Amino acid sequence: MSERNAVEEFAERDACLLAFLRSLGSVAVAFSGGVDSSVLLHAAGRALGDRAIGVIADSPSLPRAELAAAQTLAASMGARLRVVATEELANKNYVANRGDRCYFCKEALFDAMQLVATELELSALAFGEITDDHLDDRPGARAAAERGVVAPLAACGFTKNDVRDYARRFDLSVAEKPASACLASRIPVGTEVSLTGLKRVERAEASLAELGFRVLRVRNLGDAARVEVGEGELAHARSRLAEIEARLAKHDFLEVILSVYGSRVLQA
Repeated sequence: MSERNAVEEFAERDACLLAFLRSLGSVAVAFSGGVDSSVLLHAAGRALGDRAIGVIADSPSLPRAELAAAQTLAASMGARLRVVATEELANKNYVANRGDRCYFCKEALFDAMQLVATELELSALAFGEITDDHLDDRPGARAAAERGVVAPLAACGFTKNDVRDYARRFDLSVAEKPASACLASRIPVGTEVSLTGLKRVERAEASLAELGFRVLRVRNLGDAARVEVGEGELAHARSRLAEIEARLAKHDFLEVILSVYGSRVLQA
């Protein structure tokens, strides 16, 4: 694709996005600080000004570092932001973690967002779904559909490459940020989600992050921890294995399994 065509395609998607958002009149955007929701909140600000606000769910599954980073990012974009407490752990269906946990997480978020929208007299709720998300089974998308939460990025054909391109063009600090997910995603399906388990993972990841990994997940497998890093970081992880084991032992992990993030095959 020529540079000219790439510029034209971006301009078309951008125009579609702004037109979609303006058609809403006002909007509350589900904001996490990831690239997708950051692009959506930024675009909403361009389209609607102070008639757009980001809403971030402050729950035990959100690392404190991610909350602080999201707040800083929103401020740097000049975006309005509301932090709302959500209580997923009070929902036995969320705690059961049967494979549809994300549905109940998004249910709590969207219900909290609706309260904000009602208070501020906002006409719509939106979340950062992109076209790539349609390839996966996403229970959270079902919660959105049931509540009429719109997905402007997906509606205008934005892929992951497109949102990163947008973030670069508007100099958003998250342009190259790796995909992230809540702490509950580190708990295997079928194992109940608990505050203790979430805090254990958060502290373990914070400790290993000090070793300089760009991509990092610590999967809580009981006595064992599966440490997932970026493909180009596996050699670094292997070279620091003794230190990784020592750090995770402080969080009662007796065994460490190294793996490439996204790989089905564990790497010894």
